[in-house]
Amino acid sequence: MEQVIANGLYLGAQYALIALGLTLIFALMNVLNFAHGQMYVLGGFITYTVYGQLGLPFVMALLASGVTLAVIGALMEKFLFRTVIRRSHREESTMLLAAATAFFFDAVILLLFGEKQRGVPKIVKGVFNNAGIIMPYDRMVVGVLAIVFIAAFVLYMQYSRVGRAMRALAQDRVAAQLMGVRVDRYSMIGFAMGAMLAGVVGGLLVTITGVNSGIGGPISIKAFLMVMIGGAGVVGGAIAGGFILGMMESVGLTVLREYGDVTYLVIFAALMVFLSIRPNGLMGKPWG
Repeated sequence: MEQVIANGLYLGAQYALIALGLTLIFALMNVLNFAHGQMYVLGGFITYTVYGQLGLPFVMALLASGVTLAVIGALMEKFLFRTVIRRSHREESTMLLAAATAFFFDAVILLLFGEKQRGVPKIVKGVFNNAGIIMPYDRMVVGVLAIVFIAAFVLYMQYSRVGRAMRALAQDRVAAQLMGVRVDRYSMIGFAMGAMLAGVVGGLLVTITGVNSGIGGPISIKAFLMVMIGGAGVVGGAIAGGFILGMMESVGLTVLREYGDVTYLVIFAALMVFLSIRPNGLMGKPWG
């Protein structure tokens, strides 16, 4: 049981960090960023290049992943999504644009890095073995760093001027604009932060699971699962959804380990039942 809980907390921390970026973009712009998983993959490959290939410190590689994805996210918001939102009043337009960017990033990543699995040297060696828990130290470090990033994000959103402006924008876009909030500026900052979180968690997890060009889609699906569980556009819901999915996966892989991929079949079935009872998730409000 201790091992299951430890695995669930480790998975939940990284999943929550993935979901935070997606839910932030949705809360600010009402855009489901289908390219979120591809941003994760790109962050992983940047860390692989800087840390694994160039041999620079891991912290520098993680910073490079976050900054690069933040710049990409800001450019996407300013030149793609902002333009489409202004010219089209149909939500399907932004969804199609997000899907197109996902396919574009898939092609770029495949072109630049190929389809082989890539990995990097462990950031910490050794294995923790005590109190019924066996876990490599590198996983513990990644889990702790993920929790630190989640806490820093929540505190930033709660107490900083930029965070308060983005929360006002998420609550009521028109009212925030009437009160003097620069909507375009904070939408761009929010999109950049969401992309940055995806890049950072990709950089963290390349040290554990490695990275390849084909995992962007599955990562996006997991992110949508977490958002649906917690409630679309709710930061607390994204965190809760991440830890719930992590615990479900840990329990499922332990109980159903002889049946392989049946774990996610059970998780999807449970999600269908859950959404039939609470269609807005744990903390979400009706869309629109």
